[in-house]
Amino acid sequence: MSKPLHFYASEKQFFKKELSLVNRKLLRLSMLRLVVFLTLSFCAWFFFGNFKILVPILISGIALFLYLVSIYSDLKLLKKKTQKLIEINQLEINVLEGDLSSLDFGNEFINPSHDYSYDIDLFGKGSFFQYLNRTSLATGKEQLASVLTENSINAIQEKQEAIQELSSKPKWRQNFSATGSLIHDEVTIKTIINWLHQHQAFVPKIMRILPNIFASLSILVFGLNYFGFVSNFGLAMWFFLGLGITGAFIMKINNLYLHANKAKDTFKQYHQLLSLIEKEEFNSELLKQKQQEIKTDVKKASGIFLEFSKILDAFDQRNNMIIGIFANAFALRDLHHCYKIEQWMHTHLKKVESWFEVIAFFDAQNSLANFNFNHPTFSFPKIVGINNSIVAENIGHPLLSENKRVTSSVTIKIEEFFIITGANMAGKSTFLRTVSLSIVMANIGLPVCAKSFSYSPIKLITSMRTTDNLSEDESYFFSELKRLKYIVDAIEKDNYFIILDEILKGTNSTDKAIGSKKFVKKLVGSQSTGIIATHDLSLCEITEELPQVKNYYFDAEIINDELHFDYTLKTGICKNMNASFLLNKMEII
Repeated sequence: MSKPLHFYASEKQFFKKELSLVNRKLLRLSMLRLVVFLTLSFCAWFFFGNFKILVPILISGIALFLYLVSIYSDLKLLKKKTQKLIEINQLEINVLEGDLSSLDFGNEFINPSHDYSYDIDLFGKGSFFQYLNRTSLATGKEQLASVLTENSINAIQEKQEAIQELSSKPKWRQNFSATGSLIHDEVTIKTIINWLHQHQAFVPKIMRILPNIFASLSILVFGLNYFGFVSNFGLAMWFFLGLGITGAFIMKINNLYLHANKAKDTFKQYHQLLSLIEKEEFNSELLKQKQQEIKTDVKKASGIFLEFSKILDAFDQRNNMIIGIFANAFALRDLHHCYKIEQWMHTHLKKVESWFEVIAFFDAQNSLANFNFNHPTFSFPKIVGINNSIVAENIGHPLLSENKRVTSSVTIKIEEFFIITGANMAGKSTFLRTVSLSIVMANIGLPVCAKSFSYSPIKLITSMRTTDNLSEDESYFFSELKRLKYIVDAIEKDNYFIILDEILKGTNSTDKAIGSKKFVKKLVGSQSTGIIATHDLSLCEITEELPQVKNYYFDAEIINDELHFDYTLKTGICKNMNASFLLNKMEII
């Protein structure tokens, strides 16, 4: 823990010094701009009427002033980025010290119907997503949520290597995140992609050369008018001819502009992220593969995005009355830019969506790599054959602080089931969520909170938190039955690690005991693997019939009229329950 904290504190201090330096430069530039402005004003007054001296001074002075404005704008952007880098490092310091208050909950991804995410608190306040997420883009956030919920066991080794490599590049990751955090999309990437796909080209191919020819002819008409060969009326007719040609397409031009204007900043800003990906050298196969997806034979993807943003910026100048009217009348400017926009779409449309996806991928991967960087003592799972499903030494829940975390060691073989009993608050539910979350983390390539962890990759499915559905007039019991049916159907199609917390809670004790035993027998008969927690000690008797089922428990002791828990997994059946004791202790009965 000290290594990440030391890094973040050091980086924060470095960027605070950088910010101070940038602020001093901004102050000096502000003063210099003022001096240039005042000097130009004085020269305009002093040399007024002497145009041979005044014009060169004004031209060079204005050029210098605009140059200073450009530098000032770049420094303002650098200041914002430096401030973001300070915030990023301060955030990591806060998180490592236990303060998650400024992190997003990810409530929009809560889904009670998902295989496991609702049961193990993957999203919401105090969730793993809240602890993990450092994405700076909406698409990256969605990608991260997708990674956590895809329930895939493919390419785990490649995922681990990518996370490990990105973890070793904390400065690059922070630079990427800071750059991404400065992006403010007016519309979503999905909206832009839909626009690009749905746009119907309307500009005739002749517009590739006609605007240039028309502009050249306009210069000729101006010259002829100046020398008296073309009347003012003729010039006016030429003016209205140009407006008429543009006007024939004005509705479609305006519609294109409506979408283009909303997208221009996105392409201008995202090209910087593409550039960061292009310039970095990666060694892991997954990162190299993603980097390869944004490479083209002619131009870099970042350059193509920048080119499009410049076209859209130029198109945006049509709002200027002089440009909008006269440039269209004498140079068919709108049609010229519409043609360039449509040609860009035609050339790059098929690649643009994948480029945005690559950016989202790296944004999401940065969160995973950041998690690994922050937990150097966690272990990357070792992938083994099918003899053992999970072998974990000193496994604990990653969201519990190290000084409060109690770990357990567990080995569960393929096609085995654990039945876990225990007193209230003794640690059963925490253990179930620990194992569940560890499987999810292992499957997405993350290190797990354990001294060592080896497993046969397997998908996860759970039933730990069932609620009634009033909107669909469903009782608690019927909702639970639907969930169990969902699990039974799923394990018929694929292999899953099953985790259940208290089967058939919604029925009476006798019926529950009978039904639970039959359900466990069905699960064992399906050759599945998993863990079941229960308060029903009679369920533990099933081990006499099914050698694949093992009994474990979490204990509680009453010492000096106080409850004590060691939160340690033990072999056997729990004998000590505490409900009556707690009711008396809290003076409820």
